[in-house]
Amino acid sequence: MIQKLSIIIPVFNESDTITTVLEKVNTVQLINNISKQIIVVDDHSSDNSLEAITQFKNKHPHTEINIVQQQVNMGKGYAVRMGINVSTGDYIIIQDADLELNPEDFNLLLKTSIERNVQVVYGSRFLRKQKFKVPFMTLMANRILSLVTSLLSGKKITDMETCYKLIERSLLHNIQLKENRFGFEPEITIKLLKNKRVRFAEVPISYQPRTKKMGKKIGVKDGIRALYCLFRYRIL
Repeated sequence: MIQKLSIIIPVFNESDTITTVLEKVNTVQLINNISKQIIVVDDHSSDNSLEAITQFKNKHPHTEINIVQQQVNMGKGYAVRMGINVSTGDYIIIQDADLELNPEDFNLLLKTSIERNVQVVYGSRFLRKQKFKVPFMTLMANRILSLVTSLLSGKKITDMETCYKLIERSLLHNIQLKENRFGFEPEITIKLLKNKRVRFAEVPISYQPRTKKMGKKIGVKDGIRALYCLFRYRIL
């Protein structure tokens, strides 16, 4: 039974959106009265992100909010690991500090986990047509990476790079994560899925893509790194 969900939010220079994201995460009512632990990891932002996070916490004293401050910018993967270290929920999920995804979709993943008795649920941006146009390069890159992931793991997956990864926290006890940047996504995916005993599912989620001008940080080099990580961690 899932009693508590730990929501890890890595943040790096997201002062324009972080308050709205926190409001959405805080407002969403989880099914079955599941409680929330919100973990915000500031990855040494140089804007006002940390100030905005602190102000939000002070305005919501009855909400369980943990703030982790990085003294050096280390990347999303490292920030997520720091969040995992302080998590206390039965399951964890990752929420980016932008507005591409809707926290209301947490319940879709939780419901699937409970009803189908699966330990890992990914929210796929490509299982249904989106209201907003997905950039061609984003679509193609994810198709290639997801196809390679499916072939290497033996489990069909349509969105390896998705932010919404709902994972039973106990599964992470025996997984040593190493990637500091966006290589975290393929690393954790292939390490979870190559374990044939892990029960896995995907559900469609909503998606509103943002551009480089809007603060999108992932790029071509990260895609190449993702392919490298898939082969490296599957073979080793």
